[in-house]
Amino acid sequence: MDIQGVIIGILQLLASLSILVGLHELGHLLAAKYFGVRVEKFSIGFPPKIFGFKYGETEYCLSALPLGGYVKITGMIDESLDTDQMKGEPQPYEFRSKPAWQRLIIMLGGIIFNVVLGVLIMIAIAFTYGEKYIPIDEVNKYGIEVNELGKSLGLETGDKIININGETPKSFRDLLDPAFILNDNSYYTIERNGQEMKIPITSEFLQVYSSDKDEAKGFLTMRDGKYPFLIGAIAPNRNADKAGLKSKDRVVKVNETPTPDFDTFQALLHQNAGKQLTFVVEREGKTMNLPITVAEDSTIGVGINKEINFVERPYSFSESLQVGTETAFGVIGVQAMAYKKMAKGDINASDSLSGPIGMVMIFGMEFDAYRFWRITGFLSMVLALMNLLPIPALDGGHVMFLLYEMITGRPPSDKFLEIAQKVGMVLILCLMIFVFGNDIWKIIKGFL
Repeated sequence: MDIQGVIIGILQLLASLSILVGLHELGHLLAAKYFGVRVEKFSIGFPPKIFGFKYGETEYCLSALPLGGYVKITGMIDESLDTDQMKGEPQPYEFRSKPAWQRLIIMLGGIIFNVVLGVLIMIAIAFTYGEKYIPIDEVNKYGIEVNELGKSLGLETGDKIININGETPKSFRDLLDPAFILNDNSYYTIERNGQEMKIPITSEFLQVYSSDKDEAKGFLTMRDGKYPFLIGAIAPNRNADKAGLKSKDRVVKVNETPTPDFDTFQALLHQNAGKQLTFVVEREGKTMNLPITVAEDSTIGVGINKEINFVERPYSFSESLQVGTETAFGVIGVQAMAYKKMAKGDINASDSLSGPIGMVMIFGMEFDAYRFWRITGFLSMVLALMNLLPIPALDGGHVMFLLYEMITGRPPSDKFLEIAQKVGMVLILCLMIFVFGNDIWKIIKGFL
């Protein structure tokens, strides 16, 4: 196991959660203070406290359990279950003394901050990195390649994708878009041997797709082995380096066999492990012959750059505003579809849900700024959606009770809110135990 990589993954997760939780709770704090409500404590993480300081009426803390955070708002029944303060007469600075609409804004403050953060991150990514994609015409030069999961759906290697749900896809990425795959009644229209046919996304496919990540990744890929190639990086002191092969060389023949694509080239190496071959190479308009011995592991010590035609385009600031916003809210749409599929039984929750261990793997074993911020933006939108669920102890539970009060004109009793808070905390604790155990079980299954 790469211990250094695991530590990097853990640090990325902790950094991301600190940003997300800190800004979420800051949303509650600023809204409360704006309406004159006293905030006793602001904490990133759950107790025990590591350190803290007091500024004004509020204690600001960093706590040891980095799986969330909280603000302690005076006059509110929350996860602290401190009901003693509720026994006295309401004070003007207490949460319960404020009009329902102000309390509603306070409870929505964290969700609003997470949505704003997610949108801003996606806008910044769009503006910084622009767009890079493989157009569908390039994909269809050689068609797609599928694994056993793709075959079970009815796809075959060499199929060309004509449309998805009746619309022509722009890029290869569109073929794997979760919003398409999870949508009800989705289908591919493919061309095979000159004939068009529909391939529907089935519930049986979704069960395996959600449970076997390796199969899911490879169920539909490009036939990139069919593309022409150039030599990439050269490993020092390996056979290719010693023979004089250079980066950007084009291998046009091995012995007398043409090598128009990578698959042909790779097959020749496998067939001639341990043998010396003559590589006919084009370099800067000249052709030369280089004798190179293939190692016993069928390699010569080079990287390969396949000549796939990508489309790259930057986004202006105004374009980034639109693209980033659409991307951020698209996350919520996909997540809502996933919840719907779980509820219907099309997706197994234990296969789809990940806890902290799984999230470490998602961030990866090395830091990549693009990936880190994209995942953080994604998680910010997911956190907003999850907190909006009408479950007691979540923001959505408080919102539900406040809406009830605004509609009926009377609030639920303090006793009812206390019981609801306890029930909600038990549900959340059970969910945390489930996702932790699920992560551990996935690791165990990987070794079986």
